[in-house]
Amino acid sequence: MELRVRVDSDLCTGHGRCYALAPDVFESDEYGYCRIPEEVVTGALVDQARIGAKNCPEDAITVEEL
Repeated sequence: MELRVRVDSDLCTGHGRCYALAPDVFESDEYGYCRIPEEVVTGALVDQARIGAKNCPEDAITVEEL
């Protein structure tokens, strides 16, 4: 399975839950906001991407099955 992961930078306020819970999928930029280095994830990263998205308080992260 593959997922496309996206973050809406207008909604992200930099809580950091995504990259704290799923550091292999999400990163912090220089200001603490979410950054996604690889938009398409597979394998074990699929579960991490879902966990990060589910725990975003602003619902700034979306995941879409490909």
